[in-house]
Amino acid sequence: MGWHESLVLWCAVWGAAALIGVGMSLAGVTKAQRTVRLTGRIDRVRAPRHGGSRSGGISVVVSYRDPASGQDVIVTNDGERGEMITSAWEGREIGLSHPRGRPHAYRFSNVPEKPARGLGRPSCAAFLVYVGLVVLASVDWGWPWALIGSGGPPALLGAVQLPGAVRARNDRLGRLAAMETVPGRVVAVLKDVSVDQDDGHTTTTITPVVSFVTRGGTVVTAHCTSHLPDPAGAYGREVTVHYTAADPAEFTLDRAAEHRSEKWDVRVHALVIAVLAAVAVAGVVFLRV
Repeated sequence: MGWHESLVLWCAVWGAAALIGVGMSLAGVTKAQRTVRLTGRIDRVRAPRHGGSRSGGISVVVSYRDPASGQDVIVTNDGERGEMITSAWEGREIGLSHPRGRPHAYRFSNVPEKPARGLGRPSCAAFLVYVGLVVLASVDWGWPWALIGSGGPPALLGAVQLPGAVRARNDRLGRLAAMETVPGRVVAVLKDVSVDQDDGHTTTTITPVVSFVTRGGTVVTAHCTSHLPDPAGAYGREVTVHYTAADPAEFTLDRAAEHRSEKWDVRVHALVIAVLAAVAVAGVVFLRV
């Protein structure tokens, strides 16, 4: 089988996968559509042990109302239970989900999740079809089409998303400016050591845990993985915490650094669009030469 036939087969297989995925979504039988999504509330936060592991996140006890029976159910996030809970306080709402009819297989998420249509995999398959078509066009019509295909549509997509990115940046900057400031303390430093099975290389991950009390009296315990000098020796250190009043999980120890980072994100977004557009223009120029 030659290059042309292989690319056609690639596009056909992934195109069929995308169509099947969309059909399953329309029929309401995707995994996401068969998942029961609930909202739980943290009833108790267990203090992390200094020197322990970050595996599993901050240990919490969560209650939620079972829609089938109407009774309250108590669960914990011990073991592999979906997303790692990295910020916790009593009364915080988090998401829970489980396959329909299997409440024991529950999973956590840091925020309550909305119903999904299960179009993630079909979208990925459609993207692979697009990649195959770009390569096929470059093979059949010439390499400038690879420049046009790989630069033009992504640049347009990025340009469409840019206003939303700017709005998100402005919203984030507004929240940073309105953050409240309170004292905090590093109550634990967690240490995880992993060994690469191939070369035996050892990797050590240090995760400080900070605790602070909001102006409303809520005690927040959270992993703090940035803007903390010498994290390995930070146990017991007093720190200054800036947090968003509406969501204490959004906090930082260096508001100025976060401000600079937000500005750079949009600049990088715009730069990527410019580079992609330049690639597409170069393809058009080479076609005309």
